Parts: sequence; structure tokens; C-alpha cells
Amino acid sequence: MLTERQLLILQVIIDDFIQNAQPVGSRAISKKDEVSFSSATIRNEMADLEEMGFLQKTHSSSGRIPSEKGYRFYVDHLMAPFRLSKQELEKIKNTFQEHLMEYEKVVQKSAEVLSDLTNYTSIILGPEVYETRLKQLQIIPLSSHSAVAILVTNTGHVQHRSFSIPVDIDSSDLETTVNILNERLNGVPLVQLNEKMQTEIIDLLRKHTKNFRNAYEYIRAALMDDQPVKLYVGGKTNIMNQPEFKDIDKIRSLFSVIEEENQIAPILRKNADGIKVSIGHENELEAMRDCSLITATYSLGDEQVGTIALLGPTRMEYSKVISLLNVLSGQMNKTFQSWYETK
Repeated sequence: MLTERQLLILQVIIDDFIQNAQPVGSRAISKKDEVSFSSATIRNEMADLEEMGFLQKTHSSSGRIPSEKGYRFYVDHLMAPFRLSKQELEKIKNTFQEHLMEYEKVVQKSAEVLSDLTNYTSIILGPEVYETRLKQLQIIPLSSHSAVAILVTNTGHVQHRSFSIPVDIDSSDLETTVNILNERLNGVPLVQLNEKMQTEIIDLLRKHTKNFRNAYEYIRAALMDDQPVKLYVGGKTNIMNQPEFKDIDKIRSLFSVIEEENQIAPILRKNADGIKVSIGHENELEAMRDCSLITATYSLGDEQVGTIALLGPTRMEYSKVISLLNVLSGQMNKTFQSWYETK
């Protein structure tokens, strides 16, 4: 358990380092208005905080910088709420008053605004897959062992998916299954097909087919495919302006992650409702181990349809970023709900 004095010194060091990116010494701390301790006392407390793993020394200075443990404690226990300026709030609000009646434009503009307001890299997992709904399903046998599923969406897109046919499937079961699917899945977003299959559809197959398990697995193979994703990135090169990122190889690895949807999209998809902060080695990807990733989800009604993220150094303005994400996700929720209700 940290003492009140240690808590104050830790908070002052982290706040100062976030702003200045320079190791913080006891003399600088003693000059703060809220600190009334001597430099000697501060040095002793800093040594104890370092021993406990909240601070660390750099090779080039006698000052201290926060460790990942220190940042985590700061985010969980010390961080004060950030009050956004009127200009910042207006910039977000104006984004949603431009009547951009397309998901893609709203999300793209939001990514740009977010990166402008923070000087970090914004990454938004788009909601366009929610717009894509199943309109019709057809199963066409190609041989005794294979078939193709033809999925037609409400946007006019046609997908063909080939798969193997179980040897003991009954043709009447297949016909019944397709009829059930067309009746129950018409208009269902593609991203919700898996959930519907595991609940409503399997119960109906159990009632109306002889070998429901085979029919279920057969049709699931046809429907359950990786859905397309779209990432919108704002301020991609902002990371290069941070003093922590002068290593070209490190930047190249980070850019590679940002550009490859199959790497970062699954991470953004995992987030539950609300704000999530991943610091340093809490991030799954090696290229992001020197970064912090802060995410928030946005929804359409009760359905989570996307994720907003900001990627920056571990020396991130956590309080400001969290406030921005809360405001922006709330605006996106309102905008998408209003847009959806008018369609």
C-alpha cells in the first residue's frame, strides 16, 4: 500500500513526464505547488517507488520515469478526469452536423478528428458489415461430395462459398434447412448469423429435420466465413513525432501492424462495452509493446458495431484520450441510431 506522500509524488512524476517526455528529478518535483516536501525526502520516496516497480531510472539522467506498472496504477487509481475545451467539443460536434449520411464518411471523418485532437494515431473498426444483411440463400450441389452456397445480400452483393457435403445427409433435410434459413435469416446482418445459427436455427432444425446435427453442421460450413472488415486510420505518421519512436525498425513494424487488418482487427473486436486501456506488454502484438492502446466501442441500439482506438506511446495523455473517446463514441451512437431509424 502506497502512502499519501508516495501517491502524490508518483502522480506528479507521471503527469510531468506525460507532458514533457523528460526524466523527472527531485528538484523539479519540490518546485511544484502541491508538493511541500524537501528534495531529500522526495529522493527517498522515489527510491522506494522504484524498488516497488512503479518508477524506473534512465541511463542518461538521475531522474525517474514511470514504468508500465506505474502507468497502470495511475490509470486505475490516480488519474483525474479531464475537462475537454469548448473548441475540442465543438470540433467533435461539428463532425456530426455535416449530414454525412453514410457510415463510411462518418467513421473516416471521426478518425481524422480524433487524430487531430490528440496527435496520436486513431484506428476505427468500421460498422459497414452491420449494414450487410442476408437476403437469400441457395445451395447448389456440384457433385455427390461438394456443393456451393450462394449468399445474396441486401446490397446486391453475391458470395459463393464451396464446401463438402456430409455423406449421410438427407436431401429432404437439406431442403427443409434451406427453407428455414431463408425464412428466419432474411434481413439478418451477416455478423449476427453465427449467433442466430447457434440459438434459433438449431432449435428449429432439431424439430423439423431427421438428422438435425448433420444439417446444422452442413449449413454452418456454408454460412460461417470470416466477415470483411474495414479499418479507418487517422494520423498514421503521428507516432513518428513522439520522441520514443526514433527507431526506424520499430516504426516499420508498427506501421505493418496498422496496415494489416487481419492483425489488429481481431484485437479491436475483442473489446467489451466501455473503455479499455492496454499498456505496453499488455498488448498482444510484439510491435505494440512500446505503445498504449485505448479503445471504446460504439453501438447501434443494443448491438456493438465497431471500435474506436487511439494508439500512442505509453507516455500517453490517458485522461484526455478517455474523455475524447467517451464523447466521440456517444456521438457516433446517436448519429448511427438516428440514421438507422430513418432508413
